[in-house]
Amino acid sequence: MNRLIKLTLTLTIAALFTMHAQEKKKFKLHTVAFYNLENLFDTINDPEKNDEASPMMELRANRSEVYQKKVHNMARVLSEIGTDLNPNGASIIGVCEIENREVLEDVINDPQLVDKGYSIIHFDGPDARSIDVALLYKKTAFQPTSKSSHELKIFDYGSRKRIYTRDQLLVSGLLDGEEMHFIVNHWPSRSGGEAKSRAKRVAAAKLNKSIIDSLQTLNPYAKIITMGDLNDDPTNASVKDVLEAERNKDKVKFKGIYNPYIDMFKKEGLGTTAYRDAWSLFDQIMLTKPFVEEDYKTFHLYKAGIFNKQYLVNPKGRWKGYPFRSFADGGFSGGFSDHFPVYVHLIKEIE
Repeated sequence: MNRLIKLTLTLTIAALFTMHAQEKKKFKLHTVAFYNLENLFDTINDPEKNDEASPMMELRANRSEVYQKKVHNMARVLSEIGTDLNPNGASIIGVCEIENREVLEDVINDPQLVDKGYSIIHFDGPDARSIDVALLYKKTAFQPTSKSSHELKIFDYGSRKRIYTRDQLLVSGLLDGEEMHFIVNHWPSRSGGEAKSRAKRVAAAKLNKSIIDSLQTLNPYAKIITMGDLNDDPTNASVKDVLEAERNKDKVKFKGIYNPYIDMFKKEGLGTTAYRDAWSLFDQIMLTKPFVEEDYKTFHLYKAGIFNKQYLVNPKGRWKGYPFRSFADGGFSGGFSDHFPVYVHLIKEIE
């Protein structure tokens, strides 16, 4: 049998699982994930970028070895996200804090991922630190039909100079034959403090809402997933007031957005990143109303989660219990990222 056909059949069979309710039903499963890869920079100094300030370029020795280990670590995590229910892993993965397309090429060609058949959608962005967002997708599961990069124009209120930050990536296409839209975000940081920097993330949320609105103008029932490192919690103004993300599925309005991470943060006290002994849930995946209606003839949300396996947790030292980051105290720690990944499982009932 042709290897590609055999692989496709294997993936299709493995993606079927059984749920027991009043009667036995079969569902097809796809996983969508997001991961902040924490300064995934290469070892080459690009004179047109500010990459010399990256932790990788600041290393004085063993850059190549560190880079290979960092790539391998990222590939390990990406290969395992969502495998609690889906043995094949994620079909769609949004990522941020990557320097360029080439570093992602190295990740998806790592032995842990090379057989997964991922492809990359990436645009070079204007960020002052030379970090971008991107989307990885399995070619056997998703067929892109359009892609675009949306510029966030914000300014320093004192100097009136523009602040160059990450664009927002929109990718539309067919996930297992069903039209969906994915927006990948990395909103401005809290540099200078949460209150002082709040307006920047509010502006990012407004841009995100504008993208969603434009898609819903074309199709009010559009299935849209917006995900990313928002540098804000689910309870902050950018998410709560601008996006008007709802915590209760039953209360999501027409053209509204559901955020499964609100209760994880407020009720369960969970987070994806930590600072000064406090957890934040900056990494979120939100979905428009058609994903939460009670109709499993098309893909709908089944479960959302935080991928916080024990190996991703710092085992010792002053950062014990925090996400096991790659770079700390001026060197490479051997860890992974200062953020945990997040994911959602989408299911569809099949005959």
